[in-house]
Amino acid sequence: MISGRPSANDIIKKYSQKLESQLHIENEKSGEAISGEYEQFLREMKPKLSTYEKWAQTLGNIISIRIAEKDRIKLQKYLDEAHVDVTPSQAMTLSLISMLLIFFGTLFACVAYVLIGFPSIDAFLASRAFADVVLFFFLGVVASLFVFYYTSTLPQRLANSWKLQASSQMVPAILYVVVYMKHTSNLERAIQFASQHLEGPLALDFKKIFYDVEIGRFSTVKQSLENYLLIWRDYAPEFVEAFHLIESSLVEPSDVRRIEILERALEVILDGVYEKMLKYSREIRSPLTNLYMLGIILPTLGLAMLPLASTLLQGIIRWPHVFVLFNIIIPFFVFYMVSQVLLKRPGGYGEGSMLELNPDYKTYASKKPWFFGILIALPFLILGFLPFILQINFITNSLGIENDYTFAQLGLGFLGEGEKVFDFKSVDGRVTGPFGTFAVLLSMFIPLGLAIMFYFVYSEKTKKLIIAREDTKQLEKEFANSLFQLGNRLGDGMPAEMAFGKVASSTQGQKSAEFFSYVSQNIQQGGMTVETAVFDQRRGAIIYFPSALIATSIRILVESSKKGLKIAAQSLMSISQYVKNIEKINERLRDLLAEIVSDMKSNMAFLAPLLAGIVVGLAAMITAILNKLETCLLYTSDAADDLLCVDLGGRRI
Repeated sequence: MISGRPSANDIIKKYSQKLESQLHIENEKSGEAISGEYEQFLREMKPKLSTYEKWAQTLGNIISIRIAEKDRIKLQKYLDEAHVDVTPSQAMTLSLISMLLIFFGTLFACVAYVLIGFPSIDAFLASRAFADVVLFFFLGVVASLFVFYYTSTLPQRLANSWKLQASSQMVPAILYVVVYMKHTSNLERAIQFASQHLEGPLALDFKKIFYDVEIGRFSTVKQSLENYLLIWRDYAPEFVEAFHLIESSLVEPSDVRRIEILERALEVILDGVYEKMLKYSREIRSPLTNLYMLGIILPTLGLAMLPLASTLLQGIIRWPHVFVLFNIIIPFFVFYMVSQVLLKRPGGYGEGSMLELNPDYKTYASKKPWFFGILIALPFLILGFLPFILQINFITNSLGIENDYTFAQLGLGFLGEGEKVFDFKSVDGRVTGPFGTFAVLLSMFIPLGLAIMFYFVYSEKTKKLIIAREDTKQLEKEFANSLFQLGNRLGDGMPAEMAFGKVASSTQGQKSAEFFSYVSQNIQQGGMTVETAVFDQRRGAIIYFPSALIATSIRILVESSKKGLKIAAQSLMSISQYVKNIEKINERLRDLLAEIVSDMKSNMAFLAPLLAGIVVGLAAMITAILNKLETCLLYTSDAADDLLCVDLGGRRI
């Protein structure tokens, strides 16, 4: 080798580094090349890490836990389906550390309370706080076990949530693919066309089909598609079958037969969604019954039995126990059961919402109603906490009043000469109470004030949006027939720009006429296209009728009209049938759940408030009786002492 001349390896290394810097190619740890477009796809799919990913990656990088191969494969499957950038080891580490943190946190809190509050263990065991600490520790152990279960099964729920969001776009996806392939029999371009017009996770999944081919994971789009369909094999077999029919249409030499197969694929996905939703409507009855019992019947009966149980158990049940049971445990399990029921529902039409486009959405997002709501609730809260406020010496001394008064001092002696209004008592140097009937009545202003605050706030925030939602629901009910008319107009050769005006004039008096009139007005007066007339952010008709179903239907109309009016008419007919199926399913759900929903409404509107009032009355009555008994016992004790003194000849012992 001549001295000073670079070797072949040096030249290759030099220019390969230069080429890599120009093409921005990076290598993964596995050595697999990633293109810049694939990196952009990853940024689109996961614009930012979720809280679960941040915690799992942070803790998983500190501690690594080895799990069984069977569990690792199962967990990795859920993580891949949920598109979560977490390894199975990191997920299990998060679950274990979460459980240990809650367990040891509860243990340290209990030990610290005992060491700080009691001079010795014997004093702690003899006190009433022993039962409270044991209960708190038991709840902490249960909470730690539940957190472990919840976090360890979170990948599965995330995968189900992702599938649910994606499945809501399955019917539009097949519609887009079928609409494109009726005109151009090219599967790759049809999938790309669908990915450009779909929303949510399914659009990203369709893009990933192409990116997997780009990075060399698969050699053809068909292979990548087959691999992707494996995810839906068990969850949505009708989606897989529909795509297989679409693939089979590629080998049909006859255009008539090819279009028949494509229409059959559309029927398969429509019938499949219909059957799944009917099955869900049958299966949801039992979970809703359990939810009804746990969320309404159990708290109502518990409130009814609470005063008697508290009296018979001689004060073992106190307000912390009631607070934890009714305000933490029961609501938590109700929320968990509701989330489980919702995660099992099949995807219908469009989960995405266009509520943000509504001009009144700013009122919903505003914080001003909270300010006025707090001002309205403040007087009620002051009245509710008045017994405690008047126990503050600074306030009473400033106002020149006493901490408590008797009814006789207030001129209400007929309510009890010696009874106090608030009736605080001193027991072993500690002030407890209030036990007065008037204080119980004043306490009712606290929930009343909170209820008025939330009612006012959400009434102001959602008043106009609810009106828009009701109008949208009415439009969706009428939309199937309107789409059928629109499809007939297009089938007769009428341009879409003119068809909207004709349908609006033929549906006068209906909400659908208002929607089509908006579109026709934007087209004629604003010179807009059909797409702009519907989706314009300032004047679009969809602003006043924020419905994902309507938005999807119009998008399919716009795109299919580019392929021809006949294809657009056939697409609208298919959507019309789909909308009718959705309405049938909704009616079926209402019929199956009518009894449970009716019982829930009647109990929440009548029985629960009635029992709550009875409970408050019983609590006040029992408190008054115990006060009377305490006075009688003291009087009887004094009389017995006097009688004993007489028997002993006047000597007092």
